[in-house]
Amino acid sequence: MRYDFIRVLSAVCCLFALHCQAYGQCTLTDLRSGDLLFFAPAKDNAITKVTQGIGDVAIDHVAIVHRTNSSTTTIEAVHRGVVEMPIDSTRSRATNKNEAVIVGRINGGLDIPASIARALQHLGKPYDFFFEPSDSAIYCSELVQKAFVDIEGKPLFHTIPMSFHTPDGKILPYWTEYYRRAGKTVPEGAPGTNPGQLSRSRRLIILGRLYD
Repeated sequence: MRYDFIRVLSAVCCLFALHCQAYGQCTLTDLRSGDLLFFAPAKDNAITKVTQGIGDVAIDHVAIVHRTNSSTTTIEAVHRGVVEMPIDSTRSRATNKNEAVIVGRINGGLDIPASIARALQHLGKPYDFFFEPSDSAIYCSELVQKAFVDIEGKPLFHTIPMSFHTPDGKILPYWTEYYRRAGKTVPEGAPGTNPGQLSRSRRLIILGRLYD
């Protein structure tokens, strides 16, 4: 029995290539306020083709865990805007879309109350479909970047030049057409963030996959 358990646990860790100090899995009760949930779709998409997640896991979304004595919710920027929703709804959405959810935790230095308060200030803002560095609209990893501060009040994550190109250096045709239809140019190299980048941060410990 013990040998079978070790084989299963090893398979899970290899499958997601987490290289983590983790026990391979987390439950809802393991979550803490300030944890990050990374969503790994079953298939590549226009986001995962031009970004890189931890251990080469395809990641296209990130949410912030907000836990109190009475509830556990997620704060996240989705297509209908920045919202706060029950963790059960978040998990159901991922399950319906056949997504894995990977839990990351800041390795010290995070001012959790201040970061959660900053995230909540963005509730109701529209989703930024064009990933532009503006406060009028916001996308998922931008919310994390703007919200998370250390114990000195300084940003925990910094922006990077945005990438819309594949490993061969060519901008993905999807994004060229996406911005062309909006009368815009692809903001290649503009300051921004992406969920995969956040998952690879040295400030983060990957705890494992979230299970019910």
